[in-house]
Amino acid sequence: MIPPQVRLARPEDAAALARLAEDTFVEAFVAGFKLGYPKKDLNAFLQSSYGLERVAAWIDDPAAQVLLAELDGQLIGYAQAGDNALPYPAAKPGDGELKRIYVRKAAQGTGLGRTLLERSLDWLGARPIYIGVWSGNHKAQRLYGHYGFTQVGQYQFAVGEVLDDEIIMGRG
Repeated sequence: MIPPQVRLARPEDAAALARLAEDTFVEAFVAGFKLGYPKKDLNAFLQSSYGLERVAAWIDDPAAQVLLAELDGQLIGYAQAGDNALPYPAAKPGDGELKRIYVRKAAQGTGLGRTLLERSLDWLGARPIYIGVWSGNHKAQRLYGHYGFTQVGQYQFAVGEVLDDEIIMGRG
């Protein structure tokens, strides 16, 4: 079996990445964690967070890195990293953030998520790094803990008008 290829996103990947980002958010939080977002809230969130223009801007941002995992010509995971934008008062300009890391359900448990995480952390370097994690995602919290992250704060993450409790984990 050929392992997935991990590469930098290119502008021509924006549409496929937008679909992957929507799909993996729904797989994780609606299908996986069974969070019952009202349809109007979910649709508004998906459009504002993963619309084509927004995703294209991720790829074009010179202060960010977007990694894609591809298998047989299909995107199966991604990670986005850049400057910190989490609402954590102790953070300083230039601190980093792992903004998103998602892998399709069918590819979970293969080590692909760790590969995306490690490559993103390498790119972010030795600066302080933060990650926002849904409070109920204990598996991700444990994984980040293995990489030296601890809970440093909390905030509410809006999905439409629904506010999810999130924690901020940091290291460095």
